[in-house]
Amino acid sequence: MAVARPVLATRRTITQYIERWITSSAMEMDRMRFGQFTFGSIEIDGTTYGHDVVIDRGRVRKRKKGLSRPFRGILGHIPLSLAEKIPWKCERLVVGSGADGALPVMNDVAEEARRRHVRLLIVPTARALRELERAGEATNAILHVTC
Repeated sequence: MAVARPVLATRRTITQYIERWITSSAMEMDRMRFGQFTFGSIEIDGTTYGHDVVIDRGRVRKRKKGLSRPFRGILGHIPLSLAEKIPWKCERLVVGSGADGALPVMNDVAEEARRRHVRLLIVPTARALRELERAGEATNAILHVTC
């Protein structure tokens, strides 16, 4: 009667398996979770924000759009402009332009993104959230929660 031999894993394969498991678990833990987005509010990692937000290297802060207020008369809406603190330390910047995609982004923002070699994606906020769910650490965002 033949006895089946157990397959012995080498130390190397065990180490590789553990490293892959730790890396994938850490990436999953670090990924932001986006909950409900409705006109006027957005949920990020279990916290609901009733204002525009900036995501800069995994940290969420309020967008200080008052600096762009002088441009409102030109565009009829407070735009995203270089007057604001834009999170440029990234490879890709996702701008959620609101529920209806109505947030104007001034041309100088796009020009500055090109100058800094940052890929700029401007889409309605619902689509921006889908992009951010798949994004890595090298993606920052500005999310407009109304119009």
